[in-house]
Amino acid sequence: MLKKECDINIEKTLELADEMIFLARQGDEAREDSGCGVLYGTLLDCGFKLKRLAAQEKEAHINKGEWQL
Repeated sequence: MLKKECDINIEKTLELADEMIFLARQGDEAREDSGCGVLYGTLLDCGFKLKRLAAQEKEAHINKGEWQL
C-alpha cells in the first residue's frame, strides 16, 4: 500500500530538520562573528523543535494505526 501524502510530508519534515541541524553545526564551526552565532544557534533550535514536533506527529499516526510502514 502506498504511503499517505501526510505521512510523506512528515518524513520530509524530519529530513529537513536533520538538514537544518547539520547546517547549523557546520555553520557554527566556520563562523567568523557573533552574528553568525546567533543565526546558526537559531537554526539549530528551530531544527530541533521541528524534529521533535514531527516525531511526535509520526508517533501519533503510528499509535492510531494510520502510519504506513
